[in-house]
Parts: sequence; C-alpha cells; structure tokens
Amino acid sequence: SKSFGNVIDPTELVNQYGRDRVRYFLLREVPFGQDGDFVQERFINRINTELANDLGNLFQRVLSMIAKNCDGKVPEMQELSDADHAFLDMVHHTPAKVRDHVDALAFHKALDEIWKLITAGNRYMDSQKPWELKKTDPIRMAHVLRVLFEAFRPISVMVEPFMPESAHKLQQQVGIETPTFDLPSLEAGTQLPKPEGVFMRIQEEAA
Repeated sequence: SKSFGNVIDPTELVNQYGRDRVRYFLLREVPFGQDGDFVQERFINRINTELANDLGNLFQRVLSMIAKNCDGKVPEMQELSDADHAFLDMVHHTPAKVRDHVDALAFHKALDEIWKLITAGNRYMDSQKPWELKKTDPIRMAHVLRVLFEAFRPISVMVEPFMPESAHKLQQQVGIETPTFDLPSLEAGTQLPKPEGVFMRIQEEAA
C-alpha cells in the first residue's frame, strides 16, 4: 500500500515477466474492482503451474503427438465412449459460462471455468494414455487426440481477453484466423502448423 511504502510498480513486473503473465495473475488472483495482495512466490507458482504446466503442456503434448503420429493433420473422430462424451459436453458448455462471468465482470470466475476445462483435458489425456494407444490401437490414439483438439480452439479463444498475445499464438497453432465463441470444428485431414511452446516456466527462485 502507499501508506506502508511497499507499492509494486506494474511496469517493472511487465518488463520482467511480460504483459500476459501479469494480466493473467492479477485477473486470476484478484476479484475485479477489489484490493488484493501481490506475493512473488504465488505469482511464480501460478505462472509455472497453471500456464506452463496445465495449459502449455497440454497443448504441446497433444499437438506434438498429432505432428508426429498423424502427419500434422487433424485426426478423424471415431465412435465416442462415455469418457469422450463427458469431456466434449464440458467443451460445449464452458464458453457460455465464461461469457456470463465476463459480462458480470467476474473475470476470476471466468478463468476458473476455463481452468476446469483445461484440468479436465489433462485428466482425460492421462486416463486415455494416447502414448500407449500408439502401440496397441493407433486408430483410437488418433481419436483421443481429436477429442482433445476439439477443446483447443475454444480454449484459445476464451483466454484471449486475459492473455491476448499468448492466445494469438495458440490460435495460430490450431488453425484459427478469426476468433469467435462459435467456431466450427476443423475437418479431419486439415493440415496444422508445426507446434511451438507458448508458455515458458519462470526459471528463478521466488523472492
């Protein structure tokens, strides 16, 4: 606070960590219009855990597997299992929930909803184990990757208000030219760009 003289200059934070990281942390951590604390350790933990691990690794793992095992093309969708239906249902309903929270200026709640979907995607991938299916059932492997890919286009649009620069990089990798909440699915066989990492871990000790 100003009275205690421990004000943190947001410009210095942006210069050190980048705009998207700072925007994300503040909108995720502090309810809009209210006071909040900035703790360096908590900032680094959120960036490394939520952006680099949860979101970044999910995109990188799936898109890398598509590049290596599906010729870099959007895989075919096969018959849906119960697990597939449950995840895709969440993909379908999350954007409306996020839109409602954004309309209410409850940005931290909007990000909560997005991260529920990201967490579900990681759990789905870990449960389906496409890296094992590669050896035993490559058709099912490709299908699992396609189910996960169905979440990537809406996720990359939903995070744009919070991390515009990073969202644009994600959108380029999943074939989005004009981001909207009502994106159609890409046709199977559509060529995707070479995947590249978007969210890097902060390699330093917390203050």
